[in-house]
Amino acid sequence: MRSDKDKPKRKKRIWLRVTGIVLLLLIIGIGAYAFTVWNSLNNAVDTMHQPVERETSKREDSLSLSNKEPFSMLMLGVDEREGDSGRSDTMIVLTVNPEKKSVKMLSIPRDTRTEIVGHGTTDKINHAYAFGGVAMSMDTVENFLDIPIDYYMQINMEGFKDIVDAVGGVTVNNDLDFTYEGVHFAKGSITLDGEDALKFSRMRKQDPRGDFGRQLRQRMIIQAVLKEGASLNSLTNFNDIFSALSKNIKTNLTFDEMVDIQKNYKDAAGNIDQMTITGTGQTINKIWYLVVPDAEKTKIQNELKDHLEVK
Repeated sequence: MRSDKDKPKRKKRIWLRVTGIVLLLLIIGIGAYAFTVWNSLNNAVDTMHQPVERETSKREDSLSLSNKEPFSMLMLGVDEREGDSGRSDTMIVLTVNPEKKSVKMLSIPRDTRTEIVGHGTTDKINHAYAFGGVAMSMDTVENFLDIPIDYYMQINMEGFKDIVDAVGGVTVNNDLDFTYEGVHFAKGSITLDGEDALKFSRMRKQDPRGDFGRQLRQRMIIQAVLKEGASLNSLTNFNDIFSALSKNIKTNLTFDEMVDIQKNYKDAAGNIDQMTITGTGQTINKIWYLVVPDAEKTKIQNELKDHLEVK
């Protein structure tokens, strides 16, 4: 049974899903607005850009975004704590296929037991980041899923609040009256700042739809951020928006690659398929793990391979 001190981490894992999807969809769908402020975006991307050196990769041939080839991205939610490399409390894999006009999103539980590639151990998958940073995380996830991992996006877990505030807050049409963490969310049209948007998307237990209802609210926030970010009203806020992104995001995507994604992959942003991994909890050497059966892992691998069009 999980302790109460695990609850904040679970909330952060939930919020990373929103944070990561929003940034990816901003890259895919920002369109004409981004090009209006080209230089500012370029500078922000330069700040976010952090290449990663890896010894091996399952991507045998060079990936061509200009040719609309499917690609994958690993999103890592990391708490930035002074003097501590930390662990990636959240790991989400996105695969994007422009011909199928779809995105598949797989959340990997942080306690999943697997080989830590490059460390010579079998451990919880999120320990890869503590042992070897982004590169070891990418190698370990690539080995676990048996697919190429092309890009990464490391996200400061508090960052999304800044992004919501940078676009001036968001307005959503709430279909459920509820109070969560001291904030009352009335039914109907409501305007939220970054802190309240985070709380709005976290609530689950009061919603009779459970996770489905929470995911619905997350999509509301995502769509509202995209709407505000692409509106003419946000042109005066673009420095704040790019500043929020550059302070909270690291990625190996270059500016030119983001331009290719916006141009060639934007139709995929409207169709996101959420995938889940199932397993059983087991205590091994006094440590609790999620053990994923081989049949379950193979099923997930095959679905992602089909979406990436790789063998």
